[in-house]
Amino acid sequence: MMKIAALAPLLASVSAFAPASQSPRVSVAQNALIDEAFGISIETGNKCPPLGRWILEDANEDGIKWWQNAEIKNGRVAMVATIGFMVQKFGVHMPLYLGPSGSNAFHPESSKDWLLSPTTGVTFSDISHAEPLDSISMVPAAGWIQIMFAAGLFEFAGYKRQWTDNNPIPGNYGYDPLGFTKREGGWNSEELTKLRMMEVKNGRVAMMAMAGWLSNESIPGGR
Repeated sequence: MMKIAALAPLLASVSAFAPASQSPRVSVAQNALIDEAFGISIETGNKCPPLGRWILEDANEDGIKWWQNAEIKNGRVAMVATIGFMVQKFGVHMPLYLGPSGSNAFHPESSKDWLLSPTTGVTFSDISHAEPLDSISMVPAAGWIQIMFAAGLFEFAGYKRQWTDNNPIPGNYGYDPLGFTKREGGWNSEELTKLRMMEVKNGRVAMMAMAGWLSNESIPGGR
């Protein structure tokens, strides 16, 4: 039974990436709309995988765009999360304020620690020695409120620039500090199209990697 339970998610993920046959429930026009959406690539035979087709079978253009934005945003978060997870797992001390113990790479240990939360007594040094999932539980409630507030601001700005401003390109939130969209050809250039597809694919890998890492960390004795 345990083997079956362990294999079930694997089989589901394999079927999700298998090339899809045309569903009789989905019209030819709808199949074309789904298969021509940005993000469909050679790995699945240039067709949407079965699970994705089932989810999108009743979606219009705005619905497909919503799912594309969701995938891109979650992929971006996952890519950043993989870096954060490795930094925490490897015990790397990042420069922060150039203060005492646990707050920077130059003085990882000392008799004096900087407090992350005076109310809970948690220090930066405590966080740096914790496992990734344990460090999450060490963040005080006030810290989570700040994180959620910042995330809400990003979501609000993203919604405005995608839907209120009617931006046709999923994942384009008007933030381009490196000026990729200002190069010759803009969003239609071959270079930017390739980079956008690379971002989507790397985001998918990062989401699967984080799912695996977090599952391993959650299993007793798996660390």
